[in-house]
Amino acid sequence: MIHIIIFIILFVLELLYFRIADRLNIIDKPNERSSHTTVTLRGGGVIFYFGVLIYFIYSGFQYPWFFIGLTLMTIISFLDDIFTLSNKIRLFIHFSSVLLMAYQLDLFDMPWYYLLIGFIVVVGVINAYNFMDGINGITACYSLAVGSLLMIVNRQLNFVSQDLLIFSLLGVLVFGFFNFRKNAKCFAGDVGSVAIAYILLFALGLLILKTSNLIYILFLAVYGVDAVWTIIRRIARKENIFEAHRSHLYQYLGNEAGVNKLLISFLYGAIQFGIGYVVFLFSDQTLQIQLIFSVALISVLSVVYLILKTYIIKKYVKI
Repeated sequence: MIHIIIFIILFVLELLYFRIADRLNIIDKPNERSSHTTVTLRGGGVIFYFGVLIYFIYSGFQYPWFFIGLTLMTIISFLDDIFTLSNKIRLFIHFSSVLLMAYQLDLFDMPWYYLLIGFIVVVGVINAYNFMDGINGITACYSLAVGSLLMIVNRQLNFVSQDLLIFSLLGVLVFGFFNFRKNAKCFAGDVGSVAIAYILLFALGLLILKTSNLIYILFLAVYGVDAVWTIIRRIARKENIFEAHRSHLYQYLGNEAGVNKLLISFLYGAIQFGIGYVVFLFSDQTLQIQLIFSVALISVLSVVYLILKTYIIKKYVKI
């Protein structure tokens, strides 16, 4: 019953945000880099933060440093959605937020390289998550897939509060109701993609630290393969990897090949869920078997990805 009540509260909060966004003209206008063609409300993903805010109060203020970091990340991302802030300001807040997450994860009590690796992974994944938010439904579908995987594992290992995951995913469901449609009512915006990435990474970090098993990073394999190979291609073409673009596989599939974008979003989430479940089954195998499995998985994903992307570019893209 409490989860139904939370869902209703989040639904109402999203509707209230729409009224505010409409009045303040917080919109996303289409341009040559966009995958949409109509003016759409931006920042609907702020509901992810409100899901965690409600959990934070409901739980008696559990995970305070994580919550402060998420709050800072959400505020700066929301302001950047509206005003386009200086990169120095954004980087400073992002750096501070990642350090707060690291403190909540007790990484400061570990060897220094744990902190360095954690920082690189978190910053990289957050940015990749942000760049991957380019078509209707993809952030919602992928986040539901990763969050559901974490909930399944959590039932067995109890590495994080299950309600933190549930409340967050209720926010994703609310957002998905308005975003997973041909003509989206709203987009997640940086505030949404950055916030949900921060939330999922925190839970994933707790899982990896509790099990000392890095194989769970493959819960992000699909986004990882698309993001990394896209960056490599853009560097090879001497493009600015920080500029807006639409050269991810999902964008080529939707924009150039004409595949239904909602189907693409669903498949990204479904494939990641399937991969993640197999990863979970392999998590209790020996390190050698896990390494072989991980290398084989990434190799197969990369080969399929490159073949499909090369085919689409040759057939549909005018270079």
